[in-house]
Amino acid sequence: MLIVLIALFAIALIAPLIFRRLGRSAFYVLAAVPAAAFVWLVITFDQYTGEGQSLLEGQPNAPPSTVFQWIPELGLELAFRMDTLSAVLSLLILGIGALVLFYCARYFKQDEANIGPFGAQLLAFAGAMFGLVTADDMILLFIFWELTTVLSYLLIGYSRHRLAARRAALQALIVTTFGGLTMLVGMIMLGQTAGTYRISEIMALSGSLLSAGMVVDVAIGLILVGALTKSALIPFHFWLPGAMAAPTPVSAYLHAAAMVKAGIYLVARFAPGFADAASWTPMVMALGLATMLIGGWRALRQHDLKLILAYGTVSQLGFLTMVVGLGGPGGALAGLGLLVAHGLFKATLFLVVGIIDHQSGTRDIRKLAGIRRTAPALAVIATIAAASMAGLPPLLGFVAKESVFEAFVHQAEIDPTPLGTLLLAGIVAGSALTFAYSARFVWGGFALKGKDATPFKRVEKSFLFAPALLTVFTVGLGFWPAPLDSIIQPYVTLFEPDGEDSYLALWHGFSPALLLSAVTIAVGLLLFWFRAQVERVQAKVPSVVDAERGYKYTIGTLDDVAVWVTGRTQRGSLAFYLFVILTMAILTPLTAIVFYDAPLPDRWHLADSPAQVVAGVVIILGALAALRATKRFMAVLMVGVTGYGMALIFALQGAPDLALTQMLVETIVLVAFVLALRSLPARLWQREPGRYRLLRAVLGISFGLVMAAIAMSSMASRVAVPVSLEYPALAYNDGGGENIVNVTLVDIRAWDTYGEISVLAIAATGIASLIFIRGRGDTRQRAESVKSGTVDRGQEPLDEFGREAAALELARKFSSVSRDAWLVAGRTLAPERRSIIFEVVTRLLFHSIIIFSIYLLLAGHNLPGGGFAGGLMAGLALTVRYLAGGRFELAEASPVSAGFLLGTGMATASLTAVVPVLMGGQILQTAILEFALPVFGDVKFVTSTIFDIGVYLVVVGLVLDVLRSLGSEIDERSEGLSATDDPEDMQAQQQEHTESGEGVVR
Repeated sequence: MLIVLIALFAIALIAPLIFRRLGRSAFYVLAAVPAAAFVWLVITFDQYTGEGQSLLEGQPNAPPSTVFQWIPELGLELAFRMDTLSAVLSLLILGIGALVLFYCARYFKQDEANIGPFGAQLLAFAGAMFGLVTADDMILLFIFWELTTVLSYLLIGYSRHRLAARRAALQALIVTTFGGLTMLVGMIMLGQTAGTYRISEIMALSGSLLSAGMVVDVAIGLILVGALTKSALIPFHFWLPGAMAAPTPVSAYLHAAAMVKAGIYLVARFAPGFADAASWTPMVMALGLATMLIGGWRALRQHDLKLILAYGTVSQLGFLTMVVGLGGPGGALAGLGLLVAHGLFKATLFLVVGIIDHQSGTRDIRKLAGIRRTAPALAVIATIAAASMAGLPPLLGFVAKESVFEAFVHQAEIDPTPLGTLLLAGIVAGSALTFAYSARFVWGGFALKGKDATPFKRVEKSFLFAPALLTVFTVGLGFWPAPLDSIIQPYVTLFEPDGEDSYLALWHGFSPALLLSAVTIAVGLLLFWFRAQVERVQAKVPSVVDAERGYKYTIGTLDDVAVWVTGRTQRGSLAFYLFVILTMAILTPLTAIVFYDAPLPDRWHLADSPAQVVAGVVIILGALAALRATKRFMAVLMVGVTGYGMALIFALQGAPDLALTQMLVETIVLVAFVLALRSLPARLWQREPGRYRLLRAVLGISFGLVMAAIAMSSMASRVAVPVSLEYPALAYNDGGGENIVNVTLVDIRAWDTYGEISVLAIAATGIASLIFIRGRGDTRQRAESVKSGTVDRGQEPLDEFGREAAALELARKFSSVSRDAWLVAGRTLAPERRSIIFEVVTRLLFHSIIIFSIYLLLAGHNLPGGGFAGGLMAGLALTVRYLAGGRFELAEASPVSAGFLLGTGMATASLTAVVPVLMGGQILQTAILEFALPVFGDVKFVTSTIFDIGVYLVVVGLVLDVLRSLGSEIDERSEGLSATDDPEDMQAQQQEHTESGEGVVR
């Protein structure tokens, strides 16, 4: 079970590579994966369909299950379970999935664009559906549920050059995501009430849960909303016909075995335990019947073969929802029987439509005629599948529909209210509409209709194989439904017996169900025979309620509101944004402190030593100086002073790790600010703050005081023993290290750190995307290709006599010596931009800093340091190289790209998370290895060090991205601008800026 799931996603991951080598024939390779899984499932099917299966794991005859602990503290598990219902759905998912992939090899052209990603997404779609029906944990089920939503969005929007495809994909995404999030709320309510999220355990507790009151009824109602949106029931039905913008193979799989079947599965999964919930019958029966009738009625007025089938699917989904949601053994048997029959005939019909469209170039029944003459085999296949959809004997559709009629006849007999009779009458009416649009499909696609036959290419046998094989199953299971009945019966036993044995059979004798079938066929024939009159009636009936129009109106209103709100909040003023943020950050916690009478400390402690007082005064003075600064560079320096003051306080408090990291972060941030300031005016304000100066001061002081009050109140509110008291023992005994801070980051709270480095990688990518137009600045131009002393050359300074400065001449002589420069790329800089002292110091210290950064990385488990500090130290080494030698020197110092470092770091951290699971442990579990080496002696190695290496690489990649974005790229652009400027204009501008006291900070 788990191997099948992994195989589906693993092959999907490498599918584009297979397509690159094999072209469209790669679909055969992809089809082999679900086909092999299908064979495995058939061979092992007896394990999942034993009589009297237990609901709970560990009890006799329980279905096979696999459970991995995910987040034990939250009760989250990777729990999979294969019972009868899951196995029946898996047969459809894997079997039809394999045939659809096989069919794709002839549907698409050899040079079709983007079929590699398409094939990968279609196979992953099968994997997501398989995971969904085998998941035994509601949160895990929700994850797979949303995966199908995302993948369906990608598949429906395959033809992304078409506006209709993009809109249809987005519409399906919005509607089904809304339902999925609603369902998640219901699942959380149900799981919290039951005390478990395991579906099998919840179903075993369903009797007691129904007596819990309204909370369970509301939870089941919310879960059903998710099912109704996924299965396109009213009022969410409109997204499914729109999804016909997808390629026909996607439509076939989506309608027959995936996506829409997920909602039916969910109803069938919860029906044995919650069919008596207060919200169940009104939602399942009323909306199901309305969907069946409206979908069938709309199908009769369509002229596109795919739309006839699409609205037919809407109708059939309403029908299926009613049957599987009926409850009782009869409904369970009929529901799964109809589910299988629908998957077979609907997949067949969509594949037939794909062939018609592929070979004739149209799906419009007003243009099609006489295809049965040019493609008789195709006509036979389509007619059999349509007859099964219409419920004609001796096909599986008839067998399933007979069982449905029997179940609802029995329900009408035991239900004293008119509801049972009303539902039965509605189903008969909907079935008559099904017969009518089935006949319309066959007539529209294959009848001659008094026209010349539509030109039609010969259909290859390989193209016809998939629908032909499905038709064989439709006919075979119609004549001999016993195998299908036997695999469904274990699911039927989950329901309380109601006095009538149910079974699938071609002939039940003369019964009310047979009479209803005859009535259905007769009324359906009349509707088809008088189709012209019916179309005229439909044209006259106004559309009072149009769900799609309501959706478009809702989305349009949201867009208008968003534009209105954006126009009044996103004003392009940083001061305004800060005002709103800080105001809310002040008022919200202050309200809580005042109205909830939050405690405050009863003792005040100013400082532990005079050094702390000095550090505090430095921080305050730095903050005040930053406020008073009129130049950006001075403001940044003063903000840096406050940061270094905080590092000093950390050091004084005995936190060397925090002090080291704070100091390194402050240095890197200071460099980044200075680099960015080169593109900004020197002055901080373009105009004087004026009347808002007092408001800014009040706001800033208030924010600081409120944050201090929150901190004090939090400390005074403590009633439990601090969890941090356990950290020393946890760090040493479980984490294998003496540095509590570092062990906490890479072991005790490694999930937090993983999230932080993910944010760093995203931030680095965001910085690069803001600066670089194309690429990421990873292509390097070698320093040897640049003429010495030409980079960033400005105007030569003149003395008062108009002669060159002696210092400049000396610099030129230094830069033109024949020996190697102190730095490899330093000679590329213009002489006036070079510093001999800086280059010498850089040459001496660079390698030492790199070695020290590696020391911090490796020693961090027991001594101050770690991946963050080591990465920042290495980043400072690169920063020094850049400042000393310019962008070419940075390129020489970093031969690999920032993206490579970020990706390698994330991959390394992810590897340390996954490997313990594969070895039977938990995610991010640490192992302590002790061994002896000949030279080093006894060595104690903790595997979390590998995670720390990933952190190190991510931090170095971030710094490199900042240097290349805010440093090298801006350098290159400014050099290009300087080369095109007129020297006299540049000198005049420089003179003007000098006189005005303004300039650009370099």
